[in-house]
Amino acid sequence: MMEKIIFGRYVPADSIIHRMDPRSKLLIVFLFVCIVFIANNSITYGILAVYTFIMMRLSKISFRFLYGGLKPVLWLVVFTMLLHLFFTKEGQLLFELGPLKIYEEGLRKGIFISLRFFLLILVTSLLTLTTTPIEITDGLETLLKPLNKVKFPVHELALMMSISLRFIPTLMQETDKIMKAQTARGVEFTSGPVKERIKAIIPLLIPLFVSSFKRAEELATAMEARGYRGAEGRTKYRQLHWKPADTAMLVLLGIIAILLILFRT
Repeated sequence: MMEKIIFGRYVPADSIIHRMDPRSKLLIVFLFVCIVFIANNSITYGILAVYTFIMMRLSKISFRFLYGGLKPVLWLVVFTMLLHLFFTKEGQLLFELGPLKIYEEGLRKGIFISLRFFLLILVTSLLTLTTTPIEITDGLETLLKPLNKVKFPVHELALMMSISLRFIPTLMQETDKIMKAQTARGVEFTSGPVKERIKAIIPLLIPLFVSSFKRAEELATAMEARGYRGAEGRTKYRQLHWKPADTAMLVLLGIIAILLILFRT
């Protein structure tokens, strides 16, 4: 189970994307999210898909590995597609079979929103796969540094987000362990009516919450034992360095944003 989880997991490798400054990667993800949410035509989505493919190739992370990790959420993409396909009653009628009717606008919205969802998952997964939690914390803290002037807890926010991302695969691993223990006791999670499956999941919640609080307490104790006192007096072992690749990838995405404005209808 653990090897299939990709979101929140770091995969070490010697690639251009891995060596990029975490600040540029965070800016790229932020700009990418903005572009994806305002994109409304096939040209823009096609360009974004090519950009994502380039990032994936440069990161040296195979599509097979990404696909294996994205399998659990692909049903959401399919569900979103079907939801718009059958419930959007706008535009020209393309297909009719009894009560089922597919309209042009429903097909367009279904494809675009599914693509949007899929691209967002891919890009955010690439961020965590190629950037360590410490790098994410340092990058986010540096980008939000101006907010320190208004007494905003920038370091604490960056650390909290980094720990949350890193905790996702740990939580999934813990869920898998509990499910295997329950299965050994005769509990069925993959067979039977939907109502029975939901009932079987409920006993997972209490041990999962207990385990989560225990891990959180252990982390807090470990941080306190190591003398953690927030950003005050903290020094960095590694300094961030902006590289030509950071500028190139950011400029390329900026060009895509300009093309979006030009082709927007």
